[in-house]
Amino acid sequence: MALQNHLAELERKHRALEREIQDALNHPSMDDTRLVELKRRKLQLKDEITRLRDTRTMVH
Repeated sequence: MALQNHLAELERKHRALEREIQDALNHPSMDDTRLVELKRRKLQLKDEITRLRDTRTMVH
């Protein structure tokens, strides 16, 4: 169950980053470096979520 909770938390963070990226795109004054960092963090979360889901699938 701990894995499921961790996965849910990562998914929540991923959605929050998506909202933050969308907000940044709606504000042209947003620093491009900041936007790249947000996208990089979002991709890292997606990769970790995928890895955990694959691990969970292999366990069952």
